Amino acid sequence: MSFFEHLGELRARIIHSAAAILLGAFVGFAVAKRVLAFVARPMVAALRSAHLDDKLIFTHPAGYLNLVITLGLYLGIVIAFPYVLYQVWLFVAPGLYKHEKKAVVGFIAPTVALFFIGIAFAYYVILPYLLKFLVGFQGNGPFTPLISIEEYFSLVLIVLLGVGLIFEMPMVILVLALFGIVTPKFLWKNFRYAILIISVVAAIVTPTPDAMTMLIFMAPMIMLYVLSIGVAALVVRSKRRAAEALARERTP
Repeated sequence: MSFFEHLGELRARIIHSAAAILLGAFVGFAVAKRVLAFVARPMVAALRSAHLDDKLIFTHPAGYLNLVITLGLYLGIVIAFPYVLYQVWLFVAPGLYKHEKKAVVGFIAPTVALFFIGIAFAYYVILPYLLKFLVGFQGNGPFTPLISIEEYFSLVLIVLLGVGLIFEMPMVILVLALFGIVTPKFLWKNFRYAILIISVVAAIVTPTPDAMTMLIFMAPMIMLYVLSIGVAALVVRSKRRAAEALARERTP
């Protein structure tokens, strides 16, 4: 296609994607309150375990409404994401070779899966322990926590997205191994330095000073690093087999 035909194609894909996000936002608004109740469960459980009032507060008359609207927009993006990704694929795919198409498809699926696995791990494992520690830290003192919904959901968003991105480590290592930047031998040799870096990252990401919460953050990162070594080994072996097959084809 000519340059202007490419621009027309891009314009069509952007319009389709924007329409999908708008439609998804309407669906998001419809279910936003249920999603808010679901996200609030770990906080409610932590308050109840500390024998406190299990209600979250908002300090602005439009605080709850603003949160519903914001969450509706976020949900709209999430709901429309597969269709938006499909529109991107329709724009990019005609310029790719067959083996490149297979590589892109094979990369996207595990990337999305790992991200959502990380979010699930953060919600069901990290958040309950983290919130229980934070709420119970006040002990028997004369202080009562009043948790605002805005601050709570900001914390939840940071934790969920942070852990989701951390779970992308194997895919990052996969790309680095494909380009020959890292090897399994290099990753294993520098395992102790990786543990040190993981400890520093966990200390920065962990919103509490206790060692147990830090270990909860570190455990999946260490397992993902070990998994990344296995992924790098598979990539190296695959590249070696491809090189050997090419050498056999060239041998008279």
